[in-house]
Amino acid sequence: METVDVAVVGAGPAGASAALAARRAGADVLLLDRADFPRDKACGDGIAAHALDVLEELGVADAVAGYRPVPALRLVAPGGGHVARRLPRPAYTVPRRVFDARLVAAARAAGAELRRHVVRRIEHSGDRVVLDGRIAARAVVGTDGAGSVVRRALGHGANPDGHLALAIRGYAPDASGPAEQRIVTSAAHWPGYAWSFPIGDGRANVGYGEVLAGRPLRRAELLERLAALLPELEPGTVTELRAHHLPLSTRRPAPGRGRIVLAGDALSLINPFTGEGIFYAVLSGALAGAAAATAPHAAADRYAAALRHRLGRHLRDSSAVSWLARRAAVVDGVVRAADRDVEVFRVLVALGLGDGRLDARTMTRVAGAVVGSAGRHFHRRF
Repeated sequence: METVDVAVVGAGPAGASAALAARRAGADVLLLDRADFPRDKACGDGIAAHALDVLEELGVADAVAGYRPVPALRLVAPGGGHVARRLPRPAYTVPRRVFDARLVAAARAAGAELRRHVVRRIEHSGDRVVLDGRIAARAVVGTDGAGSVVRRALGHGANPDGHLALAIRGYAPDASGPAEQRIVTSAAHWPGYAWSFPIGDGRANVGYGEVLAGRPLRRAELLERLAALLPELEPGTVTELRAHHLPLSTRRPAPGRGRIVLAGDALSLINPFTGEGIFYAVLSGALAGAAAATAPHAAADRYAAALRHRLGRHLRDSSAVSWLARRAAVVDGVVRAADRDVEVFRVLVALGLGDGRLDARTMTRVAGAVVGSAGRHFHRRF
């Protein structure tokens, strides 16, 4: 039987980051994935500066090389109000077939072995975790996405409705206009929004996502709502349409048990306010890989402590904002406050795209804007 220090199941951004961190700690790393790279992955493709900071610490400096920075964000509220401001630091839009392949290449260059393999069975055997009866690892990092096999092996089911979103993504010709990420929220189907993120090559990543609320959403419904919120899209011009689930961080399982830990989507680390997941993926992957390499016998405890220290308060704050924002009028107030006050905008960007936290000043400004907009909700029916 083959023996390794750390086996990482899933080679997306969380898995590649885990492999990089484990290699930096001196571990022998086997990175497993069901696909060959490069491969497509349904996603908004948005890469915030916060994710790039983590990758820089892991030695990856060229993850977005060759792609145009996107300096601004426009957010349209359910009632029709909007805020458009420069981001504190530019974001990027990099197709996942490029971004993920670059991170995998970095992990391989650091000494991790990449192997195409579908993990189906996970068992404990003394001081090892055995995968499919063939690979024995001192610790295992599960980064195999929303349908994680590793998560199921730990006894955790999928997120229930209310804590799970469904989105559809495609690529469309980029309409001429300012270089900005655009998010248009839905009044009729909130919590749901469409997005348009320019790539810089004449295309934009476009899509629509909505939190599931007790009934399935059909593909035709997703496309209809996308067209309503982004009417500039010409019929038949959106290609590579793929749907995907987003397990929101408001219902996370335990980070792991013993020698097995979960990171990224497998741990339901999707921002419930924005749907962003790349920052969470690379950060949690790095923390998981370091814990698995340095304390394999107690990887779950070491990792849980690192997550609490790094993301504990942020996750509480983002969950609170998500709960309050289930009312469309609250989102109108948030957008109004961000339009009035650049510091409020910056706090909300950090909360939605990184590991930002709420502060008393921001909460006071938002509360005032919500109260001030009461009774003036536009009820834009899209």
